[in-house]
Amino acid sequence: MQSININRLRMSNFKPRWCNSADHSYFTSRRNFMQVGALGTIGLTLGDVFKAQAYDAYPSKEGKAKNVINIYLPGGMAHQESFDPKMYAPIEYRGPLGTVKTKLEGVYFSELMKETAKVADKITVVRSMTHGEAAHERGTHNMMTGVRPSPALVYPSFGSVVSHELGPRQSLPPYVAIPSVTANGGTGYLGSAYAPFSLGADPASSGYKVRDLTLPTGIDDARFATRRSMRAAVDEHFSKLEKTDALDGMDTFYQRAYSLISSEKAREAFDIEKESSKLRDEYGRNTAGQRMLLARRLVESGVRFVSMTYGGWDHHDGIKRAMENQMPNFDQAFARLIRDLDERGLLDSTLVYVTSEFGRTPKINQTAGRDHWPKVFSIVMAGGGVKRGYIHGSSDAQGAEPENDPLTVSNYSATIYSLIGIDPERRLMSPGSRPQAIVIDGHVEKELLA
Repeated sequence: MQSININRLRMSNFKPRWCNSADHSYFTSRRNFMQVGALGTIGLTLGDVFKAQAYDAYPSKEGKAKNVINIYLPGGMAHQESFDPKMYAPIEYRGPLGTVKTKLEGVYFSELMKETAKVADKITVVRSMTHGEAAHERGTHNMMTGVRPSPALVYPSFGSVVSHELGPRQSLPPYVAIPSVTANGGTGYLGSAYAPFSLGADPASSGYKVRDLTLPTGIDDARFATRRSMRAAVDEHFSKLEKTDALDGMDTFYQRAYSLISSEKAREAFDIEKESSKLRDEYGRNTAGQRMLLARRLVESGVRFVSMTYGGWDHHDGIKRAMENQMPNFDQAFARLIRDLDERGLLDSTLVYVTSEFGRTPKINQTAGRDHWPKVFSIVMAGGGVKRGYIHGSSDAQGAEPENDPLTVSNYSATIYSLIGIDPERRLMSPGSRPQAIVIDGHVEKELLA
């Protein structure tokens, strides 16, 4: 390989701090070659992520759910106005919306869920989800991590645990957030290497581009290739000086990052424009539709875990109008996602689950809305080893308490991890090298399994 003038490099945009490997600051100088987009601005690079993840042996193996799509509805969606309408309750409990019959005998959803009613035979609805956290932050922690919040430790999200346990596939990030990471969707005690790759843009917006997959202004493909060659020369220089396993390994990890940025296939995974106009229309040319379509595209390409958010469901006031503004787009997109996965032969290997931090009060309040209510609410699961056409548990006649088969956060967590292939009894190392259970006092809810 041609020689390289180190003094010239010092005067370029790349300003390394040459040092020996004892304090590892050498590694931080290399990262400048890969600082593109938002990851670079916070001091992390794609190379750092791949490097840190590779130090684990990925102890878990894929389960029935080889892919996961978590659709999170922030704010607390009303179970009464969605998957658990109380059609025979007095009006002050029943609420302002009617119902629609589903494909399951005797099962009804909200009148705003006509499309989802048509795929009820492909999904599981849990009408007995329950916990005791009525604050948004604590409820979100429960549902995004599967663990009750603790003042002593920040727990990792499901996606970060998957990233830690299973690692990347097809040169793609193992965990992607659409459009950005939600509260408690981060890495907790696992560290920043297992954070989601955040799009930083809404796929429904005009001019949508994924940050970190687009080269910075002034850096074209030719210049990027030149920088890659420069880094290769520096690698060779230091490899001769420092023959260590860690140093040799750096090449592999940064090569993965380069392949993500330079690979046409990897870039295409995030390019929603590759989908047909007809299919984009069927999902809906809106936030819900395009986010769910991109989620399907990503898991089909090799991303293990996609977390996406949609809407704001904290409807203390005017719940009828609020639901009419948001639910139809969700209904259209979600039903099309389930059919799309099924048509492609992906539903049985892809776990889709729809969650919110809690439900809403049984009784309509004075401002025609409902307030926070964690005692019982609904979630939805589909594919990935879950039963088709199944209603799990029920709430009482007023939608106030679980009537039978309550699903706790711990059992919900254990079930999800089991489907993914991660042992619910597994312990991970937290700061201070103390083993922490990823599921606390939970067991797999076998009635949910196919």
